[in-house]
Amino acid sequence: MEQKNNLDQILKKGIELKSSGTTGPQKKIYQSPYKLRNANKVARECQKITSKSKIYTICKLEHAGGLLAQTLPGYEVGAHLEIENFNAYNFCKKIKNFSHTHITPKHGKALMLTKSFQKLDLKGIWITCGSEPVEWELIINFVKKGCKFMVNWGMTEIGPCAINTVFDDLNKVEDYKNRALEGTLMGDNVYCDTKIEKGTLHVKGDISVFSNNWFDTKDKVKKNQNNEFYIEGRLI
Repeated sequence: MEQKNNLDQILKKGIELKSSGTTGPQKKIYQSPYKLRNANKVARECQKITSKSKIYTICKLEHAGGLLAQTLPGYEVGAHLEIENFNAYNFCKKIKNFSHTHITPKHGKALMLTKSFQKLDLKGIWITCGSEPVEWELIINFVKKGCKFMVNWGMTEIGPCAINTVFDDLNKVEDYKNRALEGTLMGDNVYCDTKIEKGTLHVKGDISVFSNNWFDTKDKVKKNQNNEFYIEGRLI
């Protein structure tokens, strides 16, 4: 009940979340109810989250990925939620009871090292992966397991579902990999306004805490001829 009340209050009043710290010292960033509603709508749209979804949250709620990628968007429409700290053994044991989960590349690599992963069947499960660059090896290993695997880019300041691509078969992975630029894939489904100036990605929109003002992400980004975004690092 306490958890439900906390999520209700977040939807009504907003919340301050700490940034990842990749752009410098961590800072608190206020997420307004307006921004949250719009970000929730996008998160549900791009991940096919409905009231019938069953979401397994293993990322910390203190960070944007854990709270905003699936948990709050699902809660807002009455989806089933289970929230617990990540444990690779428990994840492999329980994931078939759920329709959606959000992991980081570190979680993915930890799962790949378990014996259970070799026999894991992820058919019918949606796995979103982000917070850090997602390598092709990780994408391939999870798509082989039969899941829908969404490579996702976002920041505490925007999204978290801002730019992404969904892979559901190895042929699609191979197509993207063959025309990839240097760096790692961000995606080609774009849910905000974007421009690349002096080599860095600038974003704005209703899913940004800055709304209609351009925000320089400091991410060094390029697009290929298919409008697929790739991140090459950060401008610090």
